[in-house]
Amino acid sequence: MQKTAIVWFRQDLRLADNPALDAALASGAKVLCVYINSPKDESDWPPGGATKWWLHHSLKSLSVSLEALGARLDLFSGSALDILPKIISETNAGAVYWNRRYEPAIIARDTKIKNDLIQKGITVQSFNASLLLEPHEVANKQGRPFQVYTPFWRACYERLIPRATLPKPRKIHCGPVPNSTTTLEKLNLLPKIDWAAGMRDFWEPGEDGAMNRLNEWISLAPKYGQLRDQTGEDGTSRLSPHLHFGEISPVQIWKHVLDHFEIQSGSVMVGGIGIFAKEVVWREFGYHLLYHFPNTPLEPLRADYSRFPWISDANTLHAWKKGLTGYPMVDAGMRQLWHTGWMHNRVRMIVGSFLVKHLLLPWQEGAKWFWDTLVDADLASNTLGWQWTGGCGADASPYFRIFNPITQGEKFDPSGDYVRRWIPELAQLPIEYLHKPWEAPPLLLRAGGIELGTTYPKPVVDHAKARERALQALASLKK
Repeated sequence: MQKTAIVWFRQDLRLADNPALDAALASGAKVLCVYINSPKDESDWPPGGATKWWLHHSLKSLSVSLEALGARLDLFSGSALDILPKIISETNAGAVYWNRRYEPAIIARDTKIKNDLIQKGITVQSFNASLLLEPHEVANKQGRPFQVYTPFWRACYERLIPRATLPKPRKIHCGPVPNSTTTLEKLNLLPKIDWAAGMRDFWEPGEDGAMNRLNEWISLAPKYGQLRDQTGEDGTSRLSPHLHFGEISPVQIWKHVLDHFEIQSGSVMVGGIGIFAKEVVWREFGYHLLYHFPNTPLEPLRADYSRFPWISDANTLHAWKKGLTGYPMVDAGMRQLWHTGWMHNRVRMIVGSFLVKHLLLPWQEGAKWFWDTLVDADLASNTLGWQWTGGCGADASPYFRIFNPITQGEKFDPSGDYVRRWIPELAQLPIEYLHKPWEAPPLLLRAGGIELGTTYPKPVVDHAKARERALQALASLKK
């Protein structure tokens, strides 16, 4: 009797360039495509609300794609430690294939699963499907992990010869149906109160959506260096959620972009394409750090920051989360996040700096909020970004670099399109006051229907005083 092989889908929800699926098909076995919803296996970081919304739609898309090839996606709920052996028992499967993940809790779980299955005589193979280079493949000249990005980039670029992309299969011969499957609806991934209308309008989850977005962005790529920081423009790739869920691989992106612009991997990257390539590798840097420093999602990499005098203030934290700080550029970003599950990268830096420096609230609070509200919530990238913002991580932004939310708005939203879109109550203000409405003459405020403190909040802190307080907090670490 022909054996059955299980392909365990995880954060690789695609058919093209999927090494685990390709290996299972090459084995000649009938293939059982499985997804296990196991939030408790994620330790301190179970999926947030926005992540679950995207996952629902991505699984639905993958299921449709598999059905077109004569296969199906079998869904399960519970710990993978319990579910996988049960599936094997029910289907007499002789092999399990999966693509690797690199979060600390998942590494520990997968190691145990692999050892247990091998002891039972089950063939287990895992593959790299989500990175250009795995964390253990890159080290500095002393054999240690990198903590500064530029030499990490150089080390990656020097040795980066991406593998060939794998084609989408034409047909999948499906294995037997397990008894313990569930339905997508019973996974309860969608919110009970429908707050996701903005995300539905903004995103197209799934493998087709990922390729559509990549092809859309290709037309913008030559101007990427000029557009990527302009918040009112559609100048960023917006591929991050597709990458997180594995609807597209970094190898596909790398080759697609380079081939499109006829740039070979060994050549010098210039202009917007070079900037974009470095940002793809910046994502790799996040996984490099998470792998080698597994405590950093909750603890600062730089030990001296464990003594930083953070404050606790529920009211200002709430104002920050809801986009009610009184600083339009900050509030616009937080409202964009709530509405779409995403925020422009430049604005992420602005709102992050405001939280940890103007408000002196712990970077961990920002990381937790982003984790729940971002559709691209990725433990490695989220940790890298917040530790960079907080000045306490690898290659971090110096703590004394305190973004001025007014001048940042004037520089990166010079027309005011971004603020007017997300804060319509300020839409009638002239541009010279849009990023600092408290300085607008009373007649202008009244003409625009604006009453500070009522229709739009007054600033929760004074910029100059907050900046001085942040510098004093930093100086306290040196005593």
